[in-house]
Amino acid sequence: MQKTPSALRRSAVLLALLCLGGAAVAQTAPRASRSQNVTINLINRLVERGALTPADASELIRMAEEDAVAAKAEAAATVAAAPAPAPAPAAVAQAAPAEEAVPADTVRVTYIPEAVKRQMVEEIRGEVMDQAVAERWAAPRTLPEWTERIKLFGDFRFRYEGLYYPHGNDNTGAFPNFNAINTGAPFDITGTVFSPQLNADQERSRLRIRARGGLSADLGENFSSGLRLATGENNSPVTQNQSLGAAGNAQGGNFAKYAVWLDRAFLKYELTAHPGETYTATVGRFDNPFFATSLLWADDLGFDGAVVQGKRPLNEKLSPYLTAGVFPVFNTDLNFSTTQPAKFKSQDKWLKAVQVGADATVGEALGFKLGVAYYDFQNIEGKLSTPFTPVVSSDNGDTDALRPAFAQKGNTYMALRSIVPSALNNFGAINQWQYFGLATPFRDLAFTGKVDLHSFDPIHLSLSGEYVRNLAFDRGQIAPKAVNNLGATSTAFVGGDTGWTVNLRLGTAALEKRWDWNVNAGYRYVESDAVVDGFNDSDFGGGGTNLKGVILSANLALSARVWLGVRWLSANSISGPTYKQDTLQIDTNAKF
Repeated sequence: MQKTPSALRRSAVLLALLCLGGAAVAQTAPRASRSQNVTINLINRLVERGALTPADASELIRMAEEDAVAAKAEAAATVAAAPAPAPAPAAVAQAAPAEEAVPADTVRVTYIPEAVKRQMVEEIRGEVMDQAVAERWAAPRTLPEWTERIKLFGDFRFRYEGLYYPHGNDNTGAFPNFNAINTGAPFDITGTVFSPQLNADQERSRLRIRARGGLSADLGENFSSGLRLATGENNSPVTQNQSLGAAGNAQGGNFAKYAVWLDRAFLKYELTAHPGETYTATVGRFDNPFFATSLLWADDLGFDGAVVQGKRPLNEKLSPYLTAGVFPVFNTDLNFSTTQPAKFKSQDKWLKAVQVGADATVGEALGFKLGVAYYDFQNIEGKLSTPFTPVVSSDNGDTDALRPAFAQKGNTYMALRSIVPSALNNFGAINQWQYFGLATPFRDLAFTGKVDLHSFDPIHLSLSGEYVRNLAFDRGQIAPKAVNNLGATSTAFVGGDTGWTVNLRLGTAALEKRWDWNVNAGYRYVESDAVVDGFNDSDFGGGGTNLKGVILSANLALSARVWLGVRWLSANSISGPTYKQDTLQIDTNAKF
């Protein structure tokens, strides 16, 4: 049993008493009477407070009594052999003091053998020192044991970003900002003003930072936990970038402070059965558990929910793996609708996903990783509401909660409210307050792969790619209700369901020391409704879908923890009105 520091101090007291070699009294029960003898009182208190158990005390007493009997016999024999001392003068003779009274349940031991005393001293000293070393209070320049189970980490990025719009973009009102509409008051589609619009013609430049910091903790018995905070202009799921000087959401601008968000918080259980064989279960908010590219999921995206993962080598060359999880995308407001006593039915949205794949090696220099995933978004598409007539803009339709909480651009949208013409809205001529939802369901089948050639270590050549198709896409169902992704010169729907990307990298696999480097070249093609535009990459073409183009980048390490990066992204719209955007990013990165 592990002793507390106070118990160890009591052991140290016993050690001191043994070294003094004084008389000792131990009780067989914890309720001892107090003796006037200081040594007796201390021993009694050690028994009372648990430093010595009654059983240990009894054993010590038994051994001591046996040795004491032998010592007394030896002393008596010595006295018998010695000459008798002269009698003391009567004038100075004194009666021997009466022996101190001892309670009936107390045994007095007047002698502790040297062998027993040495053994007890060594045992107690060893126990005290072992505990002191284990708990670090005996070493002034070491930290407590618990600090080794917690690790702090963080990173910082400073970025210059230039956004450029080549001539020819459509700036006539062809790019509604559905995110601005759906996160604010509903838009009156019969009004005389434009809806919120995305920028398509004015170049911008900005300085941006991203700061993240957190800790990971080993909880023992295969459990671990993690926590991370991060910056961000808002609570967008796809980026932690904060534009310096940008004012919005009650933060930033004019040297005002910026917000910090809870970015990761999770509990993980990990079991390693054999070398290379691992099984994990994670709950909370955590990193993307799937093998994927930013075609589907932005690099900074976190997943909420629960996921299990397993990997088991079949041999030295092949290791299959499985990942499966359930993730809440949106949970309906408890009080929806807030404007009426009778509440609306829940409109919760979920993602259920599974991926199978394998890591494989061929020879000593060629590695593969493959994955096939199925992402089933449930209840994410819009539905037309029960017919009603909104009297004021704050009136709710029973499908309002199906509008996306986050959107970038590219997905096809539909009107959510079935507004009944009446005298209250001049029979449809006014007050057509509208929200918009996704026009298609999303059930994505994705194939992801990577080939890594490291014959020229430390220089690696790798080729990665991904192909995705939305199996739920139905052009015939979407076309009658689509309000965007229409032809530039017609009202015909021109969206699509397919996306793919490929990327070639040359250089060091990881930037681990000064002058490590790599260069990258890639191409991306993602049609309007191949993936949910609110969750994929936020940099290419300003984020979203219905985009195609190239991505070029290079990175150079200045130290093991600091590196520079430059990236050029050039994107064009695939269909519909003309949209082009070029982006230049120059980064300074640091991590600890």
